Amino acid sequence: MILYLQLFWEFFKTGLFAIGGGMATVPFLREISARRGWFTASDLADMIAVSESTPGPIGINMATYVGYTTVHSHHGPVAAILGSIIATVGLVTPSVIIILIIAKFLEKFRDNRYVNAAMYGLRAASVALISAAGISIVLISFFRVTTIDQLKSAVIDYRCFVLAAVILILTRWVPQTKKLHPVVFIAISAVAGIVFHMSVPL
Repeated sequence: MILYLQLFWEFFKTGLFAIGGGMATVPFLREISARRGWFTASDLADMIAVSESTPGPIGINMATYVGYTTVHSHHGPVAAILGSIIATVGLVTPSVIIILIIAKFLEKFRDNRYVNAAMYGLRAASVALISAAGISIVLISFFRVTTIDQLKSAVIDYRCFVLAAVILILTRWVPQTKKLHPVVFIAISAVAGIVFHMSVPL
C-alpha cells in the first residue's frame, strides 16, 4: 500500500509541475530515479523510447510504464497492473483539476494582465524543461552518462550517432523517404537497435 501511495504522490507532483507536455516530465523522472531508485538512467532511456513508439501522450505512457515495472519488481505482474493505473491517475489528476478551474474562470480573467504575464513565464519554463529533457536523452543515448560532468569519462556510442544521422537525413532531405509515416522510422530504428545489440554488446 505504501508503494502505491508513493507512486501516486510522485506522479501527482510531476503532473502538477511538468509544464509543456510529456517531454517536460523527463527531468522530474530523473529526480524520482535518483531519490527513489525505482529505475536507472538506462531504464529511463528505454522508457522514453517505448513511450514515444506507442500510441498516446508520452507523459501518460511513461507514468504507466514506471508504475507497472516498479510494482512488478516488488509484488509481481498482477499487482503491477494496479501500480500502472495509480501512477497514471496520479499524473493526470492535477491537469484535470487545473483545467476544470481554468474553464470556470478563464472567460473572466482571459484579459487580466497578471494572468497573461503568468502564462508568459510558464512558456519559458516549458522551454527549459523540454530542453533539459532533450539534453538528458542525448547524454544517455550518445555518451552513456547521465550528467554533463561525466562527459570527460564518457564512452561515445558511434552507432547512435550514425543511426540518428541516417534517420535525420531520411526524414528531412531525401524526397523519397521524408513523406513516409513516422512508424516506418520507428520500426527501422527498432530493428537497427536489435542488430547493433546482437553484433556488439552494449
